[in-house]
Amino acid sequence: MKPWRIKPSWRVDLCGRRALIAALVLLFGTFGARASEMRARTFSPEGLAKVSDYIRNEIATGKIPGAILLLQQHGKPVYYESFGVRDVATELAMSSDTIFRLYSMSKAITSVMAMMLVEEGRLSIDDPVSKYIPAFADMKVGVEKKGEDGKVTLTLEPLARPVTIKDLLRHTSGLPYGYYGGGAVRELYAQANLFHADLSNADFVAKIATLPLVEQPGTMWDYGYSTDVLGRVVEVISGKTLLQFEKERLLDPLGMTETAFYVADPKNFLRIAEPMPDDRLVNPTTPVRDPRRPVKWQSGGGGMVGTIGDYARFAQMLLNRGTYDGRRYLKPETIALMASDHIGPETKIARDQNYYPGVTSGFGLGFAVRTAVPPGTSWPLGEYRWDGVGGTFFFIDPEDDLFGIFMVQTPSQRGRIQLALKTLIYQAMGR
Repeated sequence: MKPWRIKPSWRVDLCGRRALIAALVLLFGTFGARASEMRARTFSPEGLAKVSDYIRNEIATGKIPGAILLLQQHGKPVYYESFGVRDVATELAMSSDTIFRLYSMSKAITSVMAMMLVEEGRLSIDDPVSKYIPAFADMKVGVEKKGEDGKVTLTLEPLARPVTIKDLLRHTSGLPYGYYGGGAVRELYAQANLFHADLSNADFVAKIATLPLVEQPGTMWDYGYSTDVLGRVVEVISGKTLLQFEKERLLDPLGMTETAFYVADPKNFLRIAEPMPDDRLVNPTTPVRDPRRPVKWQSGGGGMVGTIGDYARFAQMLLNRGTYDGRRYLKPETIALMASDHIGPETKIARDQNYYPGVTSGFGLGFAVRTAVPPGTSWPLGEYRWDGVGGTFFFIDPEDDLFGIFMVQTPSQRGRIQLALKTLIYQAMGR
């Protein structure tokens, strides 16, 4: 397999702001202090063999059809293996050109596009969303109140402050997914059928702007449609569709030629990975999407498909602090800002009942960020990551100059497998 290598760039454009410098130090560390550790931390063959054995057992026991795992360190693959088949119906072997539903791994790409506009001065993370989507100025917060008769009614209250771009990036906008249940506002989102309504991004956002927020902006990390709205903001500013702007500024220059919102060419349909036949619901009412079907909705929050090679280029660009093959996409301090915790204790932001990053992580501008070492481990601080409801996940580990990508389609098994694999991977490094 050809490695996805980067020509290193050591030019650092420091902005002088103490907060960003602190973020850089936290994320990347001092070179001298970490250099010896980075040289020492290598993968043991025995440890990687346990990783392979685990994945093979998942296939042998009928949990998943197949998978691909890539671990790339210091710009070179140190582990790359394909396992099993793309689809048990066709029995075609899993391979590097297999196409996967990325789902929420799309969020990292959309967030990068927004931060490109921030660097250009065309967008600020402190801007109100209503500056670009005027309907957001009229949004209200839905509050349930119990009357003297014991009946619960939904009242609408004004915003304490506007929803901002930062709220969209860090999931504090009050825009939930809705399929979790738990309250009248979430039920309204479920009834709106947003997942199944194939609307343009403009029409999607117009529809969501008619719904109330589930809480006041900036008060709670609440996973939902924030990044989809962010994708529409990108369209408004760029004057292009989300995919057009992504292709122009990121996908085509990086060589991510297989990444899109559906598989357009029927000749590539057999390359699509499928879950097991009994594992095809991403939530109780929603089946996995069919990437063969053309769609209007370019969902910046969960609509993309792609290959492991494409996402590896994107991950290496992030790990290399914004450059790939001599071209700069983002500044180092922008990457550092994105990969810093923006919902820490000082913000007094609460966390929803599911809080997917977990107790040892905060959330940055597009990623979960490791802020504490999990008990019984020596996992690195500053690692940032995200995953997709279809089973895929990635992580960026600046301390070890490492990234990992696991590609699989298994909505029901994803959490269990991700934790087990991350544990085995870091044990293979002696962490």
